[in-house]
Amino acid sequence: MNNAMFDLKSYLFAKQQKINKTLDKILTQESNSKRIVSAMRHSLMASGKRLRPVLCIAAAEAAGGTEENVLYPACALEMIHTYSLIHDDLPAMDNDELRRGLPTCHVAFDEATAILAGDALLTLSFEILASNNKRHFKKEINESKRLDVIKSVAIASGFRGMIAGQMMDIESQGSKLDSNKLEILHFSKTGALIEASVYSGAVLGGGSRTQIEQLKSYGRNIGLAFQVADDILDVEGDPKVMGKAARKDADLDKSTYPSVIGIEKSREFAEKLVNNALKNIDSFGNRSDPLAAIARYIIERDK
Repeated sequence: MNNAMFDLKSYLFAKQQKINKTLDKILTQESNSKRIVSAMRHSLMASGKRLRPVLCIAAAEAAGGTEENVLYPACALEMIHTYSLIHDDLPAMDNDELRRGLPTCHVAFDEATAILAGDALLTLSFEILASNNKRHFKKEINESKRLDVIKSVAIASGFRGMIAGQMMDIESQGSKLDSNKLEILHFSKTGALIEASVYSGAVLGGGSRTQIEQLKSYGRNIGLAFQVADDILDVEGDPKVMGKAARKDADLDKSTYPSVIGIEKSREFAEKLVNNALKNIDSFGNRSDPLAAIARYIIERDK
């Protein structure tokens, strides 16, 4: 049974500190362009929840692994997420001016630099995922496991995952999607990379086949729950707290859970998803306390 007294705030702070330190270390690598590194750093090192890398680490720990052996792959996942935010904020996409409480990358620099910064973060992430040396891992990772993770992350972030979701999001503006199509859109756009983050931690953490499947199912449920909660926050959230504009979905005439099924049913659906996720990790005992607490946090957060 999961420990209701688990201190999620302290856990997140400790993991975020370690992740931020590692991300900063990665960005100290030499480059022929100081400007591109500055743009990458502007977006990557802005204050963020670091949810995907934290989930990767927590899944590895639940599977019996350690933080040290998944820290660099976890940071690679944050780079992919940040790249997607940079491109999502561009004038050709959502045209946002604020992200994580700071000017978006194209506002702070320019559109061309923002595009290249996103590209650079994406390619660097796969360089890290493909590496297998003592700088990135405390012990050598089985090659088949690394390839499995690389494939999973590539699918989640590619044209069958995150990019497909973004394209569907653009195509659906001005039209009303039914709940089934909206679920596909939301899972592709947001949930797929969250699921892949949990899956990566489970695989690299040495989980059994059964454990990996249980953790993957957990990731799928909270991935969708996260986007449902985001939809609700876009309606009810405070931009000063969230660090980004609110009510953008309505302005762009996007289909969201509140617009399709209403606020209360959206909350009920998010709750159902979290409960499903918790059932998937019940057999892990106290090792899954961080994952259980994160699942609750996802739908109770204010940013």
